Amino acid sequence: MTDLNELAAIVDEAARTGTAIAQLTDAVPGLDPAAGYAVQQLSIARRLERGERRIGVKMGLTSRAKMRQVGVSEVIWGRLTDAMRIEEGGELSLSGRIHPRAEPEIAFLLKKPLAGRVSPAEALGAVEAVAPAMEVIDSRYRNFKFSLADVVADNASSSGIVLGALRPAATDIANLGMVMRIDGQPVQIGSSAAILGHPLRSLVAAARLVAEAGETLSPGDIVLAGAATEAVPLQAGRHVRTEIQGLGSVAFSVRGEQP
Repeated sequence: MTDLNELAAIVDEAARTGTAIAQLTDAVPGLDPAAGYAVQQLSIARRLERGERRIGVKMGLTSRAKMRQVGVSEVIWGRLTDAMRIEEGGELSLSGRIHPRAEPEIAFLLKKPLAGRVSPAEALGAVEAVAPAMEVIDSRYRNFKFSLADVVADNASSSGIVLGALRPAATDIANLGMVMRIDGQPVQIGSSAAILGHPLRSLVAAARLVAEAGETLSPGDIVLAGAATEAVPLQAGRHVRTEIQGLGSVAFSVRGEQP
């Protein structure tokens, strides 16, 4: 199997139905990250054809903790759509998800187009606001095991996003303490400095990577900077809350049957 459209249909259907699949590289051992990005673009195009709307991008593997967790060493990116939005303080359904996990993040909201090789100052100039955030990831591969090409093809495991209150773009986000709690108990403690040393570097990387794909970050886009800690598995009936020093908090509850 070498047809990229066929591979895109496989990962899209897995995400749509919450069905675990074998790694694409099991069937196509030569699949590389470049082909993985082509599969990702084609699979997201299928979502857009169904009526979803692109709202930004997410950065992945931006901390050493995440790199260790999934066994890879390169920063990656995926596309976000409006169907991934979870209301702050609302509920996340486990229906249709395979093995969802949550991770604490910082999000950027853009006010200007951004693409290409830019400096941190130029990237910051395109930011309207920053916010505390969490991403729900859910690899569609069995046992949460994948190669770099596989995870890229699977839209960098993106599944859901929840944003807290917006803060001014000038807010210092260089080294903020972050605590993620489940039912009030700390499960992950970290710092925003774990995101490439400074979350703004993630936005710089996002601008470069989208440009390499022939795309642009647009006004109104959300950019998730990437996780500062390892992701934590989610269970029905739990309440998840992340507190970020100087930014505030963001939370959601989990409902539904166990995946």
